[in-house]
Amino acid sequence: MRGLLGVFDGSGGSGSSPVWQAPDGEQRTGAWVGARVARLATDCWFREIVDQGAPADAEVLKDFLDYFHERAPQRRSKIVGRMRRQLPTTLAAVEYGVGEGDAVDVRALWAGDSRAYVLTPEAGLQVLTSDHTEEHDALELLRSDPPMTNTVCADRDFFIEERSHAFSMPCVLLAATDGFFGYVHTPADFENTLLTTLMRADSAVEWADLIRREVQEYTADDASLSLVALGHQDFAGTRASFEQRAGLLAGLCGKGRPSGADQAVTVRSWQNSTWQEYRRDYEAYLPMSQEDTE
Repeated sequence: MRGLLGVFDGSGGSGSSPVWQAPDGEQRTGAWVGARVARLATDCWFREIVDQGAPADAEVLKDFLDYFHERAPQRRSKIVGRMRRQLPTTLAAVEYGVGEGDAVDVRALWAGDSRAYVLTPEAGLQVLTSDHTEEHDALELLRSDPPMTNTVCADRDFFIEERSHAFSMPCVLLAATDGFFGYVHTPADFENTLLTTLMRADSAVEWADLIRREVQEYTADDASLSLVALGHQDFAGTRASFEQRAGLLAGLCGKGRPSGADQAVTVRSWQNSTWQEYRRDYEAYLPMSQEDTE
């Protein structure tokens, strides 16, 4: 069995110019169109590799993206600048195959600052991608929000980075845009949100709704998440397998957590200590960025 998860986050700042008008007359920006073109290209790429039994190659995915960009609506802006892009979007995808026994072969593919993860009862949430920014430390990324150095777009060169992994079931694979993990107080908060909502849910549909409600309380951006739980008999089994991990994370994120009245230095100290306790497992599969190796 093979499957694909993916999220696409149109870059509103660099793609804010309108490029297409919908039948109802509403204008759509380059960021809006770019995310949907990238999704269509990725879907067609995956269908082809499944039909042909081919590996999920990043270069082939880029070829599909380039092909669809050439046929997508674009409008050249009179505003010219280094940050301006045509149809800019992030991309984070997880292609997976379930083999014999409990083995899962996983390939993470990405461009930009959307992320792919694996979530296991033993190690918790572990990132499989490295943001295409000049900063790679997850806590510093929360504090500084640096610009991206690589995104999918139609008018400039870009690349799709990829990494392959092998995991054992049970596990949860997921892809998320920065609306989920970019507005929390500490990197562990994202996993805590996933697990506290899982513990309160009685079905996958209810879990999705609880996650949505929680994220709406703190995010300042559009937020997309796609996940699949593998190796569990049913939803109750998924929830039961993460009970111990959920308790551990709730304790970590709640321990000494500052209140709104606390000084910035107190908040920073708590963030640092929480991050140091959390980061070893979280970064176990963190790849060195392709940009850093060139």
